[in-house]
Amino acid sequence: MRKPRKRSFSELVLENKRQLLQDQEALEKIEQRLEKKRLGQAR
Repeated sequence: MRKPRKRSFSELVLENKRQLLQDQEALEKIEQRLEKKRLGQAR
């Protein structure tokens, strides 16, 4: 049996990004958090 190859950080980031772009619910949560952050900085 072959040892699984360790992925580099950039490969993991790309995989995570792909999964997030497919997950609409997660995207909405991120957008809400960014909006809250923007509103907090605008004060």
